[in-house]
Amino acid sequence: MANIGFVGLGIMGKPMALNLIKGGHKLFLNSRSGVSVELTAAGGTACVSAKEVAQKADIVILMVPDTPDVDKVLFGANGVAEGLAKGKTVIDMSSISPIETKVFAKRINELGCDYVDAPVSGGEVGAKNAALTIMVGATQAAFDTVKPLFELMGKNITLVGGIGDGQTCKVCNQIIVALNIEAVSEALVFASKAGADPAKVRQALMGGFAASRILEVHGERMIKRTFDPGFRIELHQKDLALALAGARALGVSLPNTATAQELFNACSADGGAKSDHSAMVKALEKLANHPVAK
Repeated sequence: MANIGFVGLGIMGKPMALNLIKGGHKLFLNSRSGVSVELTAAGGTACVSAKEVAQKADIVILMVPDTPDVDKVLFGANGVAEGLAKGKTVIDMSSISPIETKVFAKRINELGCDYVDAPVSGGEVGAKNAALTIMVGATQAAFDTVKPLFELMGKNITLVGGIGDGQTCKVCNQIIVALNIEAVSEALVFASKAGADPAKVRQALMGGFAASRILEVHGERMIKRTFDPGFRIELHQKDLALALAGARALGVSLPNTATAQELFNACSADGGAKSDHSAMVKALEKLANHPVAK
């Protein structure tokens, strides 16, 4: 049993923390929205600050929305850095800037602590089922130390490379996911406007080369109009902004990523920022003046 700190207990963080508790670890918890009764009833300990979490834990995990949030949790007043002692480990499982990740890691390393970036994919369902894909940037030694914790939260765990490479991999993941959502959206809008039953079209496509998890899960959401968030549009916008900023810095063109971002922007402008990212289809429905399903 290890003493684990966990900061950030939202849609993803809460079930991830629960799985660590179920795995037999003692958890010290903090979140800006508070610590739920479910977590404390399971055995977690609520802390008043990220500093207190770091003081009580040997390994501190962060799961917060964006780069500035990680910066604040680590280095703000009563942040993680103030509570660290030499030999501890910080794991950032948020999805943030690969460039800033390297800066954060250097500052934590200077305190005598290891730093691991380990963003995840799999959404709320993957978090609840301990089936996340975890993309890791770390030294081999640090990875070996924390891998048993990852195995309680995910199934596909890969040491991609050094610090920042996990975040780079996550950006790649978000590019692919966004473009797949866009493709499924276009196909279902086209099918529906042509007079075909989109549910039957989806069923047929699931047996062919076009089959994908996006078609399976998000295609169903588009047809059933179930857009409660597993992963919010505003968070995918953030991830694609990282992709496009990185592309600009690298001199790489990502034209279809830019198009997907504009469709998310349209949804957000129409009040859908907190909808599931499968609701991208609504932007294409407006362009076609035709819904996938009524």
